[in-house]
Amino acid sequence: MVTTTGIDQHVEPPPVEVASDLRLGDLGGALAAGFADFRAHPIYGLFFAAIYVGTGIFLYFALVEWGQAEWLIPATAGFPLIAPFTAVGLYEVSRRREAGLPIGWGAVLGALKGHGDQQIMLMGGIVFVAFSFWMIVAHGIFAIFMAESGVGSESIEMLATDAGLAMLAVGSIVGGLMALAFYAITVMSLPMLVDRETDFLSAIFASLKAIRDNRFVLLVWAAIIAIALFVAMVPAFLGLLVVLPVLGHATWHLYRRTVTAGAAS
Repeated sequence: MVTTTGIDQHVEPPPVEVASDLRLGDLGGALAAGFADFRAHPIYGLFFAAIYVGTGIFLYFALVEWGQAEWLIPATAGFPLIAPFTAVGLYEVSRRREAGLPIGWGAVLGALKGHGDQQIMLMGGIVFVAFSFWMIVAHGIFAIFMAESGVGSESIEMLATDAGLAMLAVGSIVGGLMALAFYAITVMSLPMLVDRETDFLSAIFASLKAIRDNRFVLLVWAAIIAIALFVAMVPAFLGLLVVLPVLGHATWHLYRRTVTAGAAS
């Protein structure tokens, strides 16, 4: 805030420029930098990943205990949608390490509040709505294909039926499209909200522009994230304790390569 003749004037942050020349080598560089951040400050990565892992394990046992096993597949498929929001604290660790700033729990956890403008919380609301919407859509797909299958929804045998295979095919396509759309609006926007004082709509537009101008490279990055998360979830979610922090830190470095402050106009 700058005071001029007794009137407070808000100083707008400089506009952003989005690179259009990302290369596959940048992904390798981001992963290397992300792994270096995790090695330098593993406690933060393990903390946020443990919350994610614990939530996944609780969700699994809760659904089984409640006799809602048919929700396991959509819940597992949609669970990675929450990963970007879980990584907000990791972005702050990487930001502070890059800037040479002290790193402590107060600052890292405080990143979840953003710059005091609730923009990250608004993005968190979008994450929650997206996950809830996916669960509703996935259950609708399940109901359409399995209602007449004659196989109990609690049985794994249902997946081997014609209806089960069709359900998996349609669910994978619909889920993949939803996940891709969600990735497009969050891959650059969440680290940008940690880095800069801006509104979430401007951050989303910058993220979409990054996807548009670097379509191939950022689609490869999406594939790397999806494959790594699903593989890491196989051993009782435990692989996420390492994979999630490394991907989170790496996404920060990819954001820094992609989105930079331009000259004020």
